[in-house]
Amino acid sequence: MNRQVTRREFVQSGAVLVSSAIPTRALAQAPTIIVPSGVKPVVISSANGNVYKNVGTQTCVEKAFAMMTGGSDVLDALIAGVNVLELDPAETSVGYGALPNADGTVQLDASVMHGPRRRAGAVAALEGVRTPSSVAKLVADLTDHHLLVGKGAQDFARMMGFTIEADLNTEKSRAQWLEWKRRTDPLHYLDPQKRGQAWYDAGLQMAREGLIDLEHYWGTINCNGINTKGEICGVTTTSGLAWKIPGRVGDSPIFGAGLYVDGMVGAAGSTGRGEANLYHLCSFFIVEEMRRGVHPKDAAIAALKRVAQNTTEKRLLNSKGRPNFGLNFYALNAKGEFASAAMYQASYAVCTENGPETRNAEALFDGRPTD
Repeated sequence: MNRQVTRREFVQSGAVLVSSAIPTRALAQAPTIIVPSGVKPVVISSANGNVYKNVGTQTCVEKAFAMMTGGSDVLDALIAGVNVLELDPAETSVGYGALPNADGTVQLDASVMHGPRRRAGAVAALEGVRTPSSVAKLVADLTDHHLLVGKGAQDFARMMGFTIEADLNTEKSRAQWLEWKRRTDPLHYLDPQKRGQAWYDAGLQMAREGLIDLEHYWGTINCNGINTKGEICGVTTTSGLAWKIPGRVGDSPIFGAGLYVDGMVGAAGSTGRGEANLYHLCSFFIVEEMRRGVHPKDAAIAALKRVAQNTTEKRLLNSKGRPNFGLNFYALNAKGEFASAAMYQASYAVCTENGPETRNAEALFDGRPTD
């Protein structure tokens, strides 16, 4: 006796036929999720991320790694890490006590990107707030915007409960600014044929004399991390170029330049000459290279080669015809693989299950920028 087949029985029998028709080998080759499970967690940053502790017990990468592996949101952990530097007056390229602009005012930039939530926020030319990275996160979380600048950024920070200070200079940063002021044109605007040369030489001469650390001349911190769930985030924070023209903004708060995160692919960020990076949007380029399967190290080197090839102004070239500036990249992918590459020899910080370390970056060129 024939029995009518129900809809449920028909669907179930069809599923069995389809699955039995697919070879086991084909199933094994089917696409898998991009973010793997059980990724080994890692935090990578510029070298200053494993130096300063702000009278505490942990450096940036150490604190971020501990919080991240302890269950904190990855971005919250990274921001807590860079806050260590932002609050430390000894770190004169980030936050409180950073080297000011040409008028002696500390203006800060920062950006954050949250891979899993696909959120981003940034601030630029922010005055009076020691922790711009924390303000940038609130821009991402509490507004429909990505970037707030100048007085608008400061007003937003005030409304969010941040203390607005009249001056973020310390005795050290102000003394260094006064020394620079003594050496150069106070108006800061020069003949087009000498564009940028006077302040550039004065600052480098101060570095040669040991008055400032060259790393702090273009100083910044980029910090990226991935947890065991494969969740990726990043943050970059800086006071920008020392003695910059007031209002100058470099690459740090610009997505795709000073920081870029794709939660399914990886993260990349930079320190060094912001203008060179802005012209090429290198962080975006590095992540796109990793999307194609390129290892973080090779992706970063490719970005450096592009910058070097397109640096043609004589004032930006050394005696060998190479860039006379530093530019460093820090990258990690969704597998937890990471690397740092630099125009010239440099170091970077990383923290894994083995603890915090300072390692040598992969250098594109031998020697120094000024050779």
